[in-house]
Amino acid sequence: MDHTNKSSATKYYVIAWVFGLLFYFLDYVIRAAPAVMIPQLSAVFNVSTLGLVSIIGTYYYTYSTCSLIAGIALDRFGAKYSLFAGAVILGIGALLFVISSEFAGNTGRLLQGAGCAFAFPGCVYLATKGFSAKSLATAIGFTQCIGMLGGSAGQFVVGPLIEKGVDQKIFWIGAGVFTIIVAFGLLLVIPKAKEEQKSTKQLHSKGFLSPYKVVFSNAQSWLCGVISGLLFAPTTIFAMTWGVAFFQQDRAFSFHDATIACAMVPMGWVFGCPLLGYLTDKIGQRKPVLIGGAALMILSLLQLLFLPDLVPAYVSTFMLGVASGAAMIPYSIIKESNPDHVKGSATGAINFITFSVTTLVSPLFSHYFGKTLTGATAKASHFQSAGLFWVAGIAIAIVVSLLLKETGTNKAEKVSVIV
Repeated sequence: MDHTNKSSATKYYVIAWVFGLLFYFLDYVIRAAPAVMIPQLSAVFNVSTLGLVSIIGTYYYTYSTCSLIAGIALDRFGAKYSLFAGAVILGIGALLFVISSEFAGNTGRLLQGAGCAFAFPGCVYLATKGFSAKSLATAIGFTQCIGMLGGSAGQFVVGPLIEKGVDQKIFWIGAGVFTIIVAFGLLLVIPKAKEEQKSTKQLHSKGFLSPYKVVFSNAQSWLCGVISGLLFAPTTIFAMTWGVAFFQQDRAFSFHDATIACAMVPMGWVFGCPLLGYLTDKIGQRKPVLIGGAALMILSLLQLLFLPDLVPAYVSTFMLGVASGAAMIPYSIIKESNPDHVKGSATGAINFITFSVTTLVSPLFSHYFGKTLTGATAKASHFQSAGLFWVAGIAIAIVVSLLLKETGTNKAEKVSVIV
């Protein structure tokens, strides 16, 4: 009887996870869409291009900090109410982009970041309840695959619509309303979390922040976050924020070609996240796939920068996206490096560290490379310098990866030959 009840509960969590993917899809659509409507949003909020990029970047302030809140909420209250609250906040944030005010733009983007912070930790939390440890990395990879499919749609689909003259306000109204509808769907579909609250009652009796004492006292947690952040930044900051402008100005691409080139990065994630997740589950080792993926990212970037005529840019960016699926492997490692009863907080913690890295790197990149981006002539050297900035970050991630402890099922095996 107990086995039957457990199987039934697992089935419901898998269904809830599938529905949670809708929330995560919308997370990335809303996260990526501003990159293809920079002139329109600049006019709406009455700011310069650099000012608009600053507004877009505020997303990561609330995303990183609210990831910690999301982790505690998931461990303490379960996914039902946590994901509902996150989706409602995201919907309101999208609707605020309709208002022609710089204040509304900043507030809306901050709310978008806060709401989105609940999406991925919530989906991972549901996945851990519905899938076995042997297939967890695959499930997490597929989760990120859906998110990046949303990021790709935010550029592939929204870009051409804006190019054809569709008012960007129609997009934000539709995105906001649909996200709020999904929020109520999550409230109905996700099972109640009585069992989880019981299992963590003793832990939380020690203090509201006690899960994070466990996670942050583990050096492996910090290493996972730094690695993921450095591998994630080239997609979020370059491809999904600055990419279109860089390809247009430095490489003299048309808006359409620049949009396609950048949209292929998240499209690459669609294939790379589940593929690399499956591979690391299959061989039972995390580090070889993590380091191999990071190395392939460097090779893809170097080819794009110095041998641009070898293959079309959209092929290079697609390969970059596939390889950067390795950024999700630390999410499996951090869960395997920490106790089961802090699974929600572990995901919240790595999200916090990952996007704290992004928050620190974004203004640095903007200052040294975004500010020097002008439309006078195509500048291959400027494009190469900007790209080498990301190559350096990925190289650091590889070095830090060597300090990680292997957590895969075959962790006893030596992997030095592979890495």
